[in-house]
Amino acid sequence: MSAAPLRLGLAGLGTVGIGVVKIVQAHGDLIAARVGRPVVITAVSARDRTRHRDADLAGYAWETDPVALATRPDIDVFVEVMGGHEGPAREGSRR
Repeated sequence: MSAAPLRLGLAGLGTVGIGVVKIVQAHGDLIAARVGRPVVITAVSARDRTRHRDADLAGYAWETDPVALATRPDIDVFVEVMGGHEGPAREGSRR
């Protein structure tokens, strides 16, 4: 029996976020072997959905609100890589 995948929600699709997407996409087998189960990105969030990014995001659910992404029931691990000194990342650190 294979293990259930570890489902990631990724907030922030700038340089670091797209780097995470590319690593998960390109090295999924290696990551699964090291983690002991598949690691998949389930949903993503960023300020501008229409911005061109150098990665295929078509298979991921999209949330416009990173807080909504963090509370999705189909996310096991929430990864926040949003830049900036204002907005949801800063507000979350105050809670």
